[in-house]
Amino acid sequence: MDRTFVMIKPDGVQRGQVGGIVSRFEAKGLKLVAARFEVLPESRVIEQYQEHLSKPFFPSLKSYIRGGPCFLMVWEGRNVVAIVRKMIGATNPQEAAPGTIRGDFGIDIGRNVIHASDSPESAAREIGIHFKPAELFAYTRVDESVVYEY
Repeated sequence: MDRTFVMIKPDGVQRGQVGGIVSRFEAKGLKLVAARFEVLPESRVIEQYQEHLSKPFFPSLKSYIRGGPCFLMVWEGRNVVAIVRKMIGATNPQEAAPGTIRGDFGIDIGRNVIHASDSPESAAREIGIHFKPAELFAYTRVDESVVYEY
């Protein structure tokens, strides 16, 4: 099975959206294999967002991400990266479709509730930044036989 990294950002945590977001992924049939609350250290924010280091918005992004606890997760499922990206919606909540996480919970691009890996390669990199292999759990959901056609 494929894995992806998902992070509910401080605005999502502070607005009490963790349970609703987790429920959406579980209802879809995805499997949560790692999770924790954490205020990210600066070094990991820099590593996570390395492609944005030279952009003018990076200082405010770093401050925002470090401004409160994030809820870090690893989800597993077939084609999970693409599925999660569709579920979270466009980066700008004003452009995100209703029914997506950002479309339903976000208002401003600078406070867009959630991050998710954009490719399998990014997922592997981001999971490695935030989780040790021993923190990733392998188990079988009781409904896997009806979620997937084997």
